[in-house]
Amino acid sequence: MYPFVRLAKEIVKSFGQSRLPIDGVHVSHHICWPWDLDMFMELNNGRTLTLFDLGRVPFGIRTGIAQTTAKQKWGGAVAGASVMYRRRVKMFDRIELRTRLIGWDDKFSYIEQSMWKGETCANHILVRTATTDRNGIVTTDRVLAAMGYPDLKSPPLPDWVSGWIEADTHRPWPPEF
Repeated sequence: MYPFVRLAKEIVKSFGQSRLPIDGVHVSHHICWPWDLDMFMELNNGRTLTLFDLGRVPFGIRTGIAQTTAKQKWGGAVAGASVMYRRRVKMFDRIELRTRLIGWDDKFSYIEQSMWKGETCANHILVRTATTDRNGIVTTDRVLAAMGYPDLKSPPLPDWVSGWIEADTHRPWPPEF
Protein backbone atom coordinates (compact mmCIF):
# COMPACT_ATOMS: atom_id res chain seq x y z
CA MET A 1 0.00 0.00 0.00
CA TYR A 2 1.17 3.50 -0.78
CA PRO A 3 2.50 5.33 2.31
CA PHE A 4 -0.10 8.12 2.31
CA VAL A 5 0.49 8.98 5.99
CA ARG A 6 4.23 9.35 5.43
CA LEU A 7 3.58 11.46 2.33
CA ALA A 8 1.15 13.69 4.26
CA LYS A 9 3.79 14.15 6.99
CA GLU A 10 6.40 15.19 4.40
CA ILE A 11 3.96 17.62 2.75
CA VAL A 12 3.06 19.27 6.07
CA LYS A 13 6.75 19.52 7.02
CA SER A 14 7.65 21.06 3.66
CA PHE A 15 5.21 23.94 4.13
CA GLY A 16 7.06 24.82 7.34
CA GLN A 17 10.46 24.84 5.67
CA SER A 18 12.11 27.70 3.86
CA ARG A 19 11.57 28.25 0.16
CA LEU A 20 14.15 26.47 -1.98
CA PRO A 21 15.65 27.97 -5.11
CA ILE A 22 14.95 25.89 -8.21
CA ASP A 23 18.52 24.58 -8.06
CA GLY A 24 18.38 23.87 -4.32
CA VAL A 25 18.66 20.50 -2.58
CA HIS A 26 15.78 19.15 -0.50
CA VAL A 27 16.87 16.83 2.32
CA SER A 28 14.48 14.56 4.20
CA HIS A 29 14.95 11.80 6.76
CA HIS A 30 13.18 8.46 6.91
CA ILE A 31 13.26 5.06 8.60
CA CYS A 32 13.07 1.70 6.88
CA TRP A 33 10.04 0.14 8.55
CA PRO A 34 9.15 -3.59 8.58
CA TRP A 35 6.47 -3.02 5.92
CA ASP A 36 9.16 -1.61 3.59
CA LEU A 37 11.02 -4.93 3.47
CA ASP A 38 11.22 -7.69 0.90
CA MET A 39 11.71 -11.41 1.50
CA PHE A 40 15.42 -10.85 2.11
CA MET A 41 14.63 -8.51 5.00
CA GLU A 42 15.96 -5.40 3.25
CA LEU A 43 14.33 -2.39 1.64
CA ASN A 44 12.21 -3.60 -1.27
CA ASN A 45 13.35 -2.19 -4.61
CA GLY A 46 9.81 -1.04 -5.45
CA ARG A 47 9.45 0.64 -2.07
CA THR A 48 12.75 2.42 -2.74
CA LEU A 49 11.07 4.13 -5.70
CA THR A 50 8.12 5.05 -3.50
CA LEU A 51 10.40 6.54 -0.84
CA PHE A 52 12.00 8.67 -3.53
CA ASP A 53 8.47 10.07 -4.12
CA LEU A 54 8.66 11.29 -0.52
CA GLY A 55 11.58 13.49 -1.57
CA ARG A 56 10.26 14.75 -4.91
CA VAL A 57 6.87 15.94 -3.64
CA PRO A 58 8.27 18.22 -0.89
CA PHE A 59 10.98 19.40 -3.30
CA GLY A 60 8.18 20.49 -5.65
CA ILE A 61 6.41 22.32 -2.84
CA ARG A 62 9.51 24.07 -1.54
CA THR A 63 10.58 25.26 -5.01
CA GLY A 64 7.08 26.39 -5.99
CA ILE A 65 6.69 23.86 -8.80
CA ALA A 66 3.77 22.16 -7.04
CA GLN A 67 1.90 25.42 -6.42
CA THR A 68 2.37 26.48 -10.05
CA THR A 69 1.12 23.20 -11.45
CA ALA A 70 -1.90 23.26 -9.12
CA LYS A 71 -2.75 26.86 -10.07
CA GLN A 72 -2.53 26.04 -13.78
CA LYS A 73 -4.46 22.77 -13.27
CA TRP A 74 -1.49 20.84 -14.61
CA GLY A 75 -0.34 17.45 -13.45
CA GLY A 76 2.99 15.73 -13.15
CA ALA A 77 4.26 12.42 -14.44
CA VAL A 78 7.36 10.30 -14.15
CA ALA A 79 8.41 9.62 -17.75
CA GLY A 80 11.43 7.45 -17.02
CA ALA A 81 13.96 6.50 -14.38
CA SER A 82 17.34 4.89 -14.01
CA VAL A 83 18.19 3.46 -10.59
CA MET A 84 21.43 2.25 -9.05
CA TYR A 85 21.16 0.05 -5.95
CA ARG A 86 24.54 -0.18 -4.23
CA ARG A 87 24.08 -0.81 -0.48
CA ARG A 88 21.47 -2.72 1.43
CA VAL A 89 19.04 -0.80 3.60
CA LYS A 90 17.89 -2.96 6.50
CA MET A 91 14.98 -2.73 8.91
CA PHE A 92 15.10 0.35 11.16
CA ASP A 93 18.00 1.88 9.22
CA ARG A 94 17.78 5.66 9.19
CA ILE A 95 18.14 7.10 5.73
CA GLU A 96 18.57 10.57 4.34
CA LEU A 97 17.07 11.43 0.94
CA ARG A 98 18.58 14.21 -1.14
CA THR A 99 16.64 15.62 -4.10
CA ARG A 100 17.70 18.18 -6.68
CA LEU A 101 16.79 19.33 -10.16
CA ILE A 102 19.75 18.76 -12.49
CA GLY A 103 18.29 20.52 -15.52
CA TRP A 104 15.73 20.27 -18.28
CA ASP A 105 15.15 20.14 -22.00
CA ASP A 106 12.11 21.30 -23.98
CA LYS A 107 9.76 18.62 -22.58
CA PHE A 108 11.32 17.01 -19.52
CA SER A 109 12.93 17.89 -16.20
CA TYR A 110 15.71 15.69 -14.82
CA ILE A 111 15.77 15.12 -11.09
CA GLU A 112 18.60 13.43 -9.23
CA GLN A 113 17.95 11.72 -5.91
CA SER A 114 20.15 9.78 -3.56
CA MET A 115 19.53 7.72 -0.43
CA TRP A 116 22.21 7.81 2.25
CA LYS A 117 23.00 5.69 5.32
CA GLY A 118 25.35 7.93 7.23
CA GLU A 119 28.22 8.77 4.88
CA THR A 120 27.42 5.91 2.48
CA CYS A 121 25.21 6.30 -0.58
CA ALA A 122 22.90 3.29 -0.75
CA ASN A 123 20.81 4.14 -3.82
CA HIS A 124 20.76 6.73 -6.57
CA ILE A 125 18.09 7.57 -9.14
CA LEU A 126 17.76 9.79 -12.17
CA VAL A 127 14.11 10.63 -12.84
CA ARG A 128 12.71 12.15 -16.02
CA THR A 129 9.54 14.07 -15.19
CA ALA A 130 6.97 15.87 -17.30
CA THR A 131 4.32 18.44 -16.55
CA THR A 132 1.04 17.57 -18.26
CA ASP A 133 -2.34 19.03 -19.08
CA ARG A 134 -5.33 17.54 -20.89
CA ASN A 135 -3.50 17.97 -24.21
CA GLY A 136 -0.30 16.18 -23.19
CA ILE A 137 3.09 17.48 -22.13
CA VAL A 138 3.44 21.12 -21.13
CA THR A 139 6.76 22.50 -22.36
CA THR A 140 9.30 23.39 -19.73
CA ASP A 141 9.53 26.98 -20.96
CA ARG A 142 5.79 27.38 -20.22
CA VAL A 143 6.25 25.89 -16.76
CA LEU A 144 9.21 28.15 -16.00
CA ALA A 145 7.35 31.22 -17.27
CA ALA A 146 4.38 30.37 -15.03
CA MET A 147 6.80 30.08 -12.10
CA GLY A 148 8.21 33.55 -12.82
CA TYR A 149 11.39 32.41 -14.61
CA PRO A 150 10.60 33.22 -18.26
CA ASP A 151 14.26 33.53 -19.32
CA LEU A 152 15.82 30.82 -17.17
CA LYS A 153 18.01 28.39 -19.11
CA SER A 154 18.91 24.90 -17.99
CA PRO A 155 22.38 24.35 -16.66
CA PRO A 156 24.34 21.99 -18.90
CA LEU A 157 23.27 18.42 -18.24
CA PRO A 158 26.11 16.18 -17.01
CA ASP A 159 27.48 13.73 -19.59
CA TRP A 160 26.00 10.74 -17.76
CA VAL A 161 22.52 12.31 -18.00
CA SER A 162 22.94 13.24 -21.66
CA GLY A 163 24.19 9.71 -22.33
CA TRP A 164 21.11 8.22 -20.70
CA ILE A 165 18.82 10.51 -22.71
CA GLU A 166 20.63 9.53 -25.92
CA ALA A 167 20.54 5.81 -25.11
CA ASP A 168 16.82 6.02 -24.42
CA THR A 169 16.16 7.37 -27.94
CA HIS A 170 17.32 3.99 -29.31
CA ARG A 171 14.99 1.98 -27.10
CA PRO A 172 12.11 0.48 -29.10
CA TRP A 173 8.64 1.67 -28.21
CA PRO A 174 6.37 -0.12 -27.99
CA PRO A 175 8.46 -3.12 -26.90
CA GLU A 176 9.04 -5.67 -29.61
CA PHE A 177 7.50 -8.61 -27.77
